[in-house]
Amino acid sequence: MIIREFLAWTQNASAGRRAEATTALARAYLYGDLSADEAWEAKTALLSLLDDPSPLVRRALAETCAASARTPRPLVVALSCDVPEVARLVLARSPVLTDADLVDAAALGDEATRAVIAARHHLSHAVSGALAEIGDLDTLVVLAGNPTAKITAGRMLRMIERRGDEARLREALLRRPDLPPEVRYAIGLAVAEALSLFVTDRGWLGTERCDRMRREAGERVALEACDQSGAAGVARLVTHLRTTRQLTAGLILRAVLSGRTDFVQAALADLSGQDHVGIARAMREPRSFAELHRKAGLPDALLPAMQAALSARQAAGGPTGLRGAGLSRRMIESAIDACTDLPAPEMHAVVALLTRYEAEAARDEAREVARAVAAEAMAREAVRRDAEATDAAWRAALESQRRTAFAEPENAVEVVAPAPIETADPVVFEAAQGEPAEAEVPNPVGAILDALPEQILAWYRTEPKEEDPEVQAAMQEVLDGLGADLLDQFRASRDTADAGSDEVIRIAA
Repeated sequence: MIIREFLAWTQNASAGRRAEATTALARAYLYGDLSADEAWEAKTALLSLLDDPSPLVRRALAETCAASARTPRPLVVALSCDVPEVARLVLARSPVLTDADLVDAAALGDEATRAVIAARHHLSHAVSGALAEIGDLDTLVVLAGNPTAKITAGRMLRMIERRGDEARLREALLRRPDLPPEVRYAIGLAVAEALSLFVTDRGWLGTERCDRMRREAGERVALEACDQSGAAGVARLVTHLRTTRQLTAGLILRAVLSGRTDFVQAALADLSGQDHVGIARAMREPRSFAELHRKAGLPDALLPAMQAALSARQAAGGPTGLRGAGLSRRMIESAIDACTDLPAPEMHAVVALLTRYEAEAARDEAREVARAVAAEAMAREAVRRDAEATDAAWRAALESQRRTAFAEPENAVEVVAPAPIETADPVVFEAAQGEPAEAEVPNPVGAILDALPEQILAWYRTEPKEEDPEVQAAMQEVLDGLGADLLDQFRASRDTADAGSDEVIRIAA
């Protein structure tokens, strides 16, 4: 009944009305309480909508059914093969699609479709591997930035091999928390390769020198990739280096001179087939280390340098280099001293290599000292600025307090100057006038104090009288805020004025 009425109604309805009806029918099928017969009819009606000529109807069907696990599989598969704007809605989040469906859709779809698949939650290894193999840059960046996508180390290496020259892909991979050390090493090599090509294209350095610098940078990256990787991660990196023919004698010598015993043990164990316990014991005994050196297939010319470096490290009682992959100048100097007097012609190349290592170690130490000095200078500058800011704030607060204490009260009583003494006796008048007074100098302190209430000045001129305790407390607070110097100056000026008044009265009498 439902399918007949629905199909009959869709014959004359517009595309917009059909899309609304499709959404309502799909919701009723997925979330409604339909009987078995009604559910079958609704399912049949939804499948018939796949033939609707309007993409608007099929899009409404995909939007409603994409996230539901109850959607019929034939419906989802058909929608995933529809036009891209309809298929992407289902490919992005439908839990009904299998890995085979997603791989097939990635192979047949365009780049935007592959990017939508790469952003799916909990992407499996199979789908990630297919995308890593056929996806373009945008797809690879989305895949690398998907934290829930399961990507093997081999597929990450394949992504770097294909588009490792792109900074966007390298940055997306470096943000992954599960990045294996061999992938980190490959990213470092890709950066070194990009910088080398840039320098050679500019003509700043020759090709041979750039190749050597790139090789030495790769060695540093290999040792830095071992940080926080654990024994298993270091072993994986060593296996990768050996498989790709990048586990060289120079890298092992650098590891020895850098104090990276974990890498040295893993490399010697991989090359010689011995266990780590035996290798650790041999590294403490020069004669046993010579036998281990021979089994690992390392050049004989490096044996004196390695033995001298290990002896220097053992004498120091611990790591003697900088943090990370920094070389130790003490160990390098010991190795140079052990190789300088040897007559073998091949020792000249070893000494030249050790000399370059010594220069590199000196530059690393200089960088560390420069960073420490700069950090100390910045800390001192920060302290100085904080002190200046604190002093400025204190001065501003003090100035604000002074202005508040000396501000004229709203109910201030105006103090009227006393009238001049009137007398007819010229002798008395002249005596009262005294000597010609000098030009009066403005007294800012007196002007401020004259503006105070008369009752406070009267209290200050005479002996304190018994008054209300609250009034005394208020006046004392005001006087305390004036400062000792102001009060002393006011006392002196008032004593002089009182003495002059007494003299005038005595003469007049």
